[in-house]
Amino acid sequence: MAFLVSPGVNTSEIDLTTSVPSVGTSTGATVGVFRWGPANTIVQVSSESDLLQRFFAPNSTTAESFLSATNFLAYGNDLRVVRAINSTAGLTAANNALANTVNASGTNVPSFSGVVTVNVAQHSTTVTANTTNPQNNKFTLLTSGDSVTINGVLRTVAAVTDANTFTVNSNVGFSVAAAISDATLFANTGIARPDAFVTIANDEDYFNTHYGSSNGSVQFVARYPGELGNSLKVEVCAKESAFTGWMYAPLFDEAPNTSNYATVTHSAPNIKDELHIVVVDQDGLISGVANTVLERYSNLSKATDARGDDGSSIYYKEVLYRNSQWIYCFGHPHGSNVANTYGQTITAVKNSGDGKFFEPAAVSSFSLQNGADGIVTQSAITTGIGLFNNTEKVDISLLFAGDCGAGANASINTVTVANEYLSVATARKDCVAFVSPAYANVVGAQASATAIVNYRNALTSTSYGVMDSGWKYQYDKYNDVYRWIPGNADVAGLCVRTDLQRDPWFSPAGLNRGQIRNLVKLGLNPTQAERDTLYKGGVNPIVSFPGEGTVLFGDKTLQGRPSAFDRINVRRLFIVLEKAISIAARSSLFEYNDEFTRAQFVALVEPFLRDVQGRRGIFDFRVVCDESNNTAGVIDRNEFIGDIYVKPARSVNFIQLNFVAVRSGVAFDEIVGRF
Repeated sequence: MAFLVSPGVNTSEIDLTTSVPSVGTSTGATVGVFRWGPANTIVQVSSESDLLQRFFAPNSTTAESFLSATNFLAYGNDLRVVRAINSTAGLTAANNALANTVNASGTNVPSFSGVVTVNVAQHSTTVTANTTNPQNNKFTLLTSGDSVTINGVLRTVAAVTDANTFTVNSNVGFSVAAAISDATLFANTGIARPDAFVTIANDEDYFNTHYGSSNGSVQFVARYPGELGNSLKVEVCAKESAFTGWMYAPLFDEAPNTSNYATVTHSAPNIKDELHIVVVDQDGLISGVANTVLERYSNLSKATDARGDDGSSIYYKEVLYRNSQWIYCFGHPHGSNVANTYGQTITAVKNSGDGKFFEPAAVSSFSLQNGADGIVTQSAITTGIGLFNNTEKVDISLLFAGDCGAGANASINTVTVANEYLSVATARKDCVAFVSPAYANVVGAQASATAIVNYRNALTSTSYGVMDSGWKYQYDKYNDVYRWIPGNADVAGLCVRTDLQRDPWFSPAGLNRGQIRNLVKLGLNPTQAERDTLYKGGVNPIVSFPGEGTVLFGDKTLQGRPSAFDRINVRRLFIVLEKAISIAARSSLFEYNDEFTRAQFVALVEPFLRDVQGRRGIFDFRVVCDESNNTAGVIDRNEFIGDIYVKPARSVNFIQLNFVAVRSGVAFDEIVGRF
């Protein structure tokens, strides 16, 4: 405290109320393949309806990831999701759907007008034309004499002039591209398309790359990559006379004219800065009904500096970026050659030309196209898993693998992906990773306990990993079909249920807390002999017992050697202890390593451990933090050591019941304890 230089009273406060905090133990995390939503970023989801709104309903490609997430959310309400996409430029990349291009006069020009592209399947010379979605084409180098089917007609390649152009026997030239970004794909249009195919994974990606751009070739783009964006249409009404007869006019109170901000603040009552925008599901892929209006925005402004009555921006690009679930705006609906085009300040337009913004005579309509889901690669999945590496940026407890992304691409090595999950959990040391065997090990003719154990033997041995034996057959209400889904999300969910009913240091297995929800049957319902094989291999069986339900019937971790940490409850106990006490210990940083600080640390930790002991987490403990472990050498190195000894509680895995028959005349005291 400060020294007084004259008589007086100095007041200070010393806070000695620090305690060991409670830490989260029920936060789940996963990486999956979804049809919509932000990608390559961590998104918090709290319910199945929230998941549906963020990532849209599943299809056959994304069902395993989506239903795994919903299975976890059936037990808990805190999930972190990463949508993995292939954002590498090329034929297999995920693309955002885009609006049509415009020519110099502002007239819409259909995308790919005049271009004939050929869908040349890799390793095949028989192909089918695909001019609607050329991003789906896979090109190989053609040679003279190759056969190709163009729009259903079999033709023969007459000559190849270069790597991108060939002629067929009808002497007609066709463009071929080795990569979809190749400018030759658009050579016949005469239109420059630098943004013909783009991947904008999330809001940050858009803001850093495109926000504020006045690119004249692309006006609107789907907010996220995926074929779903191809169903979107955007209509812009920016003239009062065009409003009359517009099919969406009944959705608005009045025609677009001049904003109050322009009229009042800038005294420009005739600047004509307003516009209306509707976002429409033109094909019904999103809402189920064609031409359903998904979003509408009234009385937005063409001016960058326009403000609403509440002071927030009403500049149309800003409003769409801030509020729309479906679209971004790249460039303005009319090219930069048009005088007083959108995206200028009110003052600039007021003082130039005819003093008003450009007003197109008709409503502008933009149908988005060329969106693609892409083929999710193993690299994309592992990159998504890597987002959970940083313990300071994201707090998670239960990391589950789902189907490891294999539902989207059968070539994905699920062992490699599962090991990546295990690696992240082991490096973090504050969460547990949950994995399941491969589908073929559990469902079908190749399913067996031996195959499951062989799969487990290819995984990393770690106490921060848990493997189950099950894939469950469950109903997909979004597609009215039944699907096979891995059990690891449910096992992670059982840990959440255990946290809510008891504590993290209780076992999630057994009839009391291990009941699996939402299934029709198991791919493999292991017998006692098969359970013996699985458990010896470190795999926790999921078993259906008649009249008792489907139960997690084991609580082992993937620890490779016998120790206390080969049980889930012990591993999670130590995660809680280490996490909570580490946070509390930060209050000792930069204090003196003296008797007072050490005693304060002990007084901080011991009540917490007594509480855990009282809640049956540990049998006994001791905290040592004194001169015996904080020697002069330790103090001189600016270090501080606290040794915490714990006897963890153990779950019952084996029960021996002895039934002893005795004669009527025998006293029990004579025989108890002798057998």
